[in-house]
Amino acid sequence: MYAARAIRYEVRGRAILDGVDLRLTPGKIVAVVGPNGAGKSTLLKIMAGERRATGGNVLLDDRDLTEWKPADLARRRAVLPQSIEVVFPFLVSEVVALGSSQRVPRSEAAALVSRALSAVDLADFGRRVYGTLSGGEQQRVQFARVLVQAWSGEGAYLLLDEPNASLDLSHQLLILRLARTHAESGGGVLMVLHDLNLAAMVADELIALKDGCRIAAGPPEHVITDQLIAALYGVHASVRGVPDGPFILPQTARLPA
Repeated sequence: MYAARAIRYEVRGRAILDGVDLRLTPGKIVAVVGPNGAGKSTLLKIMAGERRATGGNVLLDDRDLTEWKPADLARRRAVLPQSIEVVFPFLVSEVVALGSSQRVPRSEAAALVSRALSAVDLADFGRRVYGTLSGGEQQRVQFARVLVQAWSGEGAYLLLDEPNASLDLSHQLLILRLARTHAESGGGVLMVLHDLNLAAMVADELIALKDGCRIAAGPPEHVITDQLIAALYGVHASVRGVPDGPFILPQTARLPA
């Protein structure tokens, strides 16, 4: 189990998070939703151990996260931040290989890199310079790095901050399918998402944040309501309402087998 209990995080006396609970278990996907500034990315960073809460604590396997050595923690959780800047002219394969554990033999690590690049539809990109890729391609390279880290670890959890940013529709669906595959293989997945349709499509549980507080949690069909959308975003919308013009829902889209 990977759990946050009564998390509070303050900056200059202002509460960014206030009493937030979150529980992540193997085999499940938890998606955090909410407006800009709700504290979603901060919560993920605290879960990852990148920031320390000013109140409450995070437990991984019943041990406080502060008790974990960095190398041991890296084998248990892999993190995809919202943005990553790579300033040196690394090859794509070198960036992905950063996710490999030193315990993994070099030949096996190379195979994991190749497998991960194929998984994110970048099989022929290994010798490309990372900085020459489009934003969406770079995002997929970083997701491949996270996959290699998870595959090199021990029952690893994926912590993903807006993993679908910059991606076209087919690759958004691909990333969600990979997240689901990881969960079905025994891992746990925590992701921050802005698209409520995608969140409802992929998550076993949704956690809705506003102003640093958890205002709803549960299965998507219980959380995504007209009332919640109004409370979160100040927008009046009809769940399952049909617009007059053309529209497409990701739930109706399918990738080739």
